Amino acid sequence: MKVEPQRHHALNSAERAKRKRYLVATIVMCVALAMIGGSVHVIQLGANRMEEMRSKATYDLGNEKSRIRAAGEEAVRIAGEVERVTNLYKPLEVEELLTPQQWRELSTVILIPAGDFIMGTDSARADVQNHPRHKVTLPAYRIDKYPVTNAQYARFVVASGHHPPPSWGGGKIPNGQELHPVTLVSWHDAARYAKWASKRLPTEAEWEKAARGTDGRRWPWGEVMDVSRLNTYYNVGNTTPVTQYPQGASPYGVMDMAGNVSEWTASDLQPYPGSDAPADLFKGKGGVVSSAENRSLKVVDLVTNDKTYKAMRGGSWKSDPFSTATYHRNYSLPYYASDFFGFRCAQDVEETTGTTP
Repeated sequence: MKVEPQRHHALNSAERAKRKRYLVATIVMCVALAMIGGSVHVIQLGANRMEEMRSKATYDLGNEKSRIRAAGEEAVRIAGEVERVTNLYKPLEVEELLTPQQWRELSTVILIPAGDFIMGTDSARADVQNHPRHKVTLPAYRIDKYPVTNAQYARFVVASGHHPPPSWGGGKIPNGQELHPVTLVSWHDAARYAKWASKRLPTEAEWEKAARGTDGRRWPWGEVMDVSRLNTYYNVGNTTPVTQYPQGASPYGVMDMAGNVSEWTASDLQPYPGSDAPADLFKGKGGVVSSAENRSLKVVDLVTNDKTYKAMRGGSWKSDPFSTATYHRNYSLPYYASDFFGFRCAQDVEETTGTTP
């Protein structure tokens, strides 16, 4: 009589152990499926957003490669085309490009008060040159409300004799693009314009504070990418007037600091204090053709040289929309130019604005 209850007890223990193993396996499976499902959801959200950007492109993105001109290629084109300009504006013609009200609006500068702000990011998904997040203190300064436009650059060309961008056929701005940011300008072109205008290029820190404010936001308007607030990733297919996205204003009211053109700054590209980026990233590199075969295939090897990159900010009409984040650092050699390179100017507060070109 006592044997059967003992067997029954033993069978119950085994069953309990078996069920416990099944339960643990089920929990592990559920957790794994939840993680996979969450990842798929995030990927799908990203894919949907990128698809939304693609759907707004003005031409087939399958032909994207044919629409991209490398910065180095533009430097060569500029050297070959400067001599072809034969029909520059006369001073009165330049003034008639815009209305007096438009000229006044473009001349607006914004005062950025002195104080601390958050620069950079600790996000693991951000490019390593953007690390780490850190506090920076700046004195007060002024920065242009808008990037420098074609019309403003035309004033500079006429007054200084500087060569116009090669995209200006015969020395004239393409029809209807007077309010578009000037492009195909090297860092040296931008610095010469700033000096002529009695200004200077902003430092990286000045640019980022003007775009980001003091709360560490990811984009000028907040934390979430909003395709209605900027021109990026071919959603337009070209530059746009600098006044087109007022809803993309920064906390200080500075415009077009995300997308449209990638803007030159005064700063060399250097690692932030405590950076985890490889030192080689900050060394200038140039293309070298290593063989006749590579030359015929137009293949170059990038090798380190003694040149220094200049930091660029804001992303562009061509770039990945996430490179338009306020903390993102792009860079280029200072003598390069491209159809998505532009700039704006800054001033110390002690300087009087005067007549702004």
